[in-house]
Amino acid sequence: MPYSGLSKRIAELPKSQIAKIIKIAEEDKSIISLGPGEPDFPAPKAVKAALKKAVDNDFTHYSPASGRKELLEAIAKKLRKENKIKVENPEKEIIATAGSSEAIMMAIMSTVDVGEELLIPNPGFLTYRPTVELIEGNPIDYKLSSEDGFQIHTEEISKICTEKTQGIIINSPSNPTGTVLKKKVLEEIASLAIEKNLIILSDEAYEHLIYGDAKHLSIGSLNGMQDKVLTLMTFSKSFAMPGFRLGYAAGPSELITAMQRFHVYTTLSPNTMSQIAGITALEKCRKDVERMRKEYAKRRKVILEGLREVEGLEIEVEPEGAFYAFPKITNGMSSMQAAEFLLEKARVLTVPGNEFGTQGEGFLRMSYATALPKINQAIGQLKKFMK
Repeated sequence: MPYSGLSKRIAELPKSQIAKIIKIAEEDKSIISLGPGEPDFPAPKAVKAALKKAVDNDFTHYSPASGRKELLEAIAKKLRKENKIKVENPEKEIIATAGSSEAIMMAIMSTVDVGEELLIPNPGFLTYRPTVELIEGNPIDYKLSSEDGFQIHTEEISKICTEKTQGIIINSPSNPTGTVLKKKVLEEIASLAIEKNLIILSDEAYEHLIYGDAKHLSIGSLNGMQDKVLTLMTFSKSFAMPGFRLGYAAGPSELITAMQRFHVYTTLSPNTMSQIAGITALEKCRKDVERMRKEYAKRRKVILEGLREVEGLEIEVEPEGAFYAFPKITNGMSSMQAAEFLLEKARVLTVPGNEFGTQGEGFLRMSYATALPKINQAIGQLKKFMK
C-alpha cells in the first residue's frame, strides 16, 4: 500500500513548473532553453581555484551559524563600499546562508506569526507566497502592472495594510520583469515602512546586472532605514555561482540573531568551502562580474529586437536589470498554453508568466542567460511558429 501520511502543508503547496523546466533543460539537449534563471557562464577562475585550495587545506568542517568571520567581514566591506549600507558589527548584523532562498525563508519565519500578513509583489519571485503560507501566515499581493513598467505605487500598498501587516517584500531588479525600482519609489516605501512600522525584506539578487541608464539603489542605505530593512543578496547571479549555494542577509541585529537561531535547525551554515570561495569572489572578481554583465547587455539587445518581430508577442516593458525578458502574449493564448505550444512545436523552453502570480498571466518569462547563437536560434523558431 502506498504511503498516504503526507502533511497537509505539502498537499497545499502550488504545483510549480520550475523543477520540471530545469529537468527538461538538463536532460533534453535538442531543446533551446530560455527557461532556468541561472547564468550559463562558469564561475570565475579565481573562485574555482579558491574552492580547490579550500578542499586541499581541509576546510571541510562546520562553520558558525552566522557564517565564517572572514566572509562576514568581506561582505560588510562590500556592503559599505558598493551599497552604502552601514554595518558596525558583521557578526551580529550579517548572516551567510545556503543561497538567498534560505535567507528569505528564515527571514519570513522570523518576522511572521500564524495569521499575520506579509505584502508580496504580483508578479514576483515564485517562492515568496508558498513560504509565507507554509508557516500559516497570510501573503497579501500588491499588484504590479506592465502599463506603468511594473513600478510600485505606495498609495495602493498603504490601502491594503492592516494591523496584522508585518512587512513587505520588494525585489529590485525584479524576477521576472527585470524592473529596477526608482529612487523616488524606494523613498516612498521607506516612509511607508516608518509610518506603518513594517520590516522591509529587500531581495537584491540581481544587484549588479543593470543596463542602460538604470541605477540600482539599496533601500537599506536610505536615512533611517538601518533598523527597518533586511537586505537579501546572493552569489548565484552576479558571480555565476548558483551551485555553490551561497547567499547572505544584512540588517537589524535582533533579526539576524533570530535567523541565526533558526539556522541551527535548517542547514546550520552554508558550505564551508563555498564561503572561502565567496571571499575571493568579493575581493577579486568584480572585473569578471562586469565582463558577464556586458555580455548579458548584448544578449538583452538581441532578444528584445528579435521579440519585437515575433507575431503574437509584445514587449510592453524593457527590462532594466536581471536577465529576463517578459513579453506579453497577444494571440489569445494563456501563459501555459503558449509555453506548452512553444516547447512542443518550436522546441523552445520558456516559463509561463502565471508561475509568478495572477498578474503574470498573459506573459512569458524568457531568460537571456544563454549564448547568443541559441538566442538567435530561439527567435527564429518563435517567428516561425507563433504565426
